[in-house]
Amino acid sequence: MTMFIFIGDMLVMAFMIGLAIWLTSRGNDEQIEEAARIPLEDEDYHG
Repeated sequence: MTMFIFIGDMLVMAFMIGLAIWLTSRGNDEQIEEAARIPLEDEDYHG
């Protein structure tokens, strides 16, 4: 059972890494920079 969970986790991690590589390889530098700033600029401090 432990090996089943471990293999499943490795498959999910490989999928997420592959997805991140695919998304960054198909965009230009400006789009990647804009997407990377989303978590930093999601707060509305102007209340």
